[in-house]
Amino acid sequence: MKSIVKVLTTGLFASLVATGAMAQSASDKALDLDQLLKQLEQGQIAQNKDNQRREKEFAAKVAEQDQMLKDATGKRNDELKNSENLERQFQENEFKLADLNDALTNRLGSLKELFGVLQQVSGDTKGKFQNSVISAQVPGRAEFLDGLAQSMGSSSKLASIDEIERVWFEIQREMTESGKVTKFTTDVVEAGGNKVNKEVVRVGSFALVADGKYLDMNPSTGTVAELIRQPADRYGESAANLQASNGELVEFGLDPTGGSILGLLVQAPNFQERIEQGGLVGYIILAVGAVGLLLALERLISLTLIKAKVDRQLKNQQPNKDNPLGRILHVREEFPNVDTETLELKLTEAILGEVPKLGRNLTMIKIISVVAPLMGLLGTVTGMINTFQAITLFGTGDPKLMAGGISTALMTTVLGLVVAIPMTLLYAMLNTRSKNIVFILQEQASGVIAERAERS
Repeated sequence: MKSIVKVLTTGLFASLVATGAMAQSASDKALDLDQLLKQLEQGQIAQNKDNQRREKEFAAKVAEQDQMLKDATGKRNDELKNSENLERQFQENEFKLADLNDALTNRLGSLKELFGVLQQVSGDTKGKFQNSVISAQVPGRAEFLDGLAQSMGSSSKLASIDEIERVWFEIQREMTESGKVTKFTTDVVEAGGNKVNKEVVRVGSFALVADGKYLDMNPSTGTVAELIRQPADRYGESAANLQASNGELVEFGLDPTGGSILGLLVQAPNFQERIEQGGLVGYIILAVGAVGLLLALERLISLTLIKAKVDRQLKNQQPNKDNPLGRILHVREEFPNVDTETLELKLTEAILGEVPKLGRNLTMIKIISVVAPLMGLLGTVTGMINTFQAITLFGTGDPKLMAGGISTALMTTVLGLVVAIPMTLLYAMLNTRSKNIVFILQEQASGVIAERAERS
């Protein structure tokens, strides 16, 4: 009712405004006040008729809305009655269902425990089959067990004799196949992403190999793929020998843990990666070691050739200037008439001239053997500083972060020792050869002096 009064008030106000507007427009044309009053009276009569028409429309709509309200109220009452009937029927069904479940339990008796164990075994065996490499050759086993376990757990459906026998058969087949080495053909995803149909060798439930490479089976998708990183070459050779065998016994590296050890072997860094862990200091150590090795090889070849020439000169009485001993003995020929002391001085001078040639670059090799471990220690200290900085930023929550940083830091020490140890051995060997040649020169020079002394 309030809405009707509000509408009427609004309409009346609009009519008065319109009448005022008409009166204002007519006042412009009115000749006197009587005509203006007459026009206002006519406008009021028209407005009253319009208001009466609107009131009739509003009254008709009020009746219609009352009828709609009555219909909605009737429907609500019907739905409430229907809801009460459904609730009563639901309670009755619950009682009936409880009675039926009790009757089913009584009829099952000990079979209920049997089916419970069967459901548990199906669920546990499904997980083992999903991770077993035998599923690459015999697919679909895990799906059957999963469906059986879900159907028995979500409803009162009981397993049939065929389903029980198949569960036993699948478990027995898993045990039998785990002791066989068989070949079969399947699609293999290569490391580059291409899917190729290959002949795969399965070693029990432990490993899959193809083309001398170890394979891995994805439990979620059931696809077989090559390991992106393969283990050491000796394991790859054993895999190739196994695939090429025709029944004879071959050595093969398998992982009895189901892939854990193989995963660790694959993650282990190779030789190149370990060198890269040394960083800039590691590369400098290797460069210095390469220079020292070249110098040592040059000295080894030179001293070997010189020693051979000196040995030939020992057997030849005629001095030859192509070797240090020949040049020393040639001094005797150059000064045949000098006294013993002068000849000794000349021979000493000649020996002193040969010693630097024989010991050339030996000092550099010795320096490298000393500097290499120091450079490795420098790299280790620098790496430990970086490790502690990382610990300061990220904390000690991740042990791999600390282990990786320490491993990288110690790698420079390893490289330094790898360079220093052979350099030390080479220096000792080359220095000994050089001193042996110098000893021969001194011995022969002493013989020449003794011979000249006897003549005098």
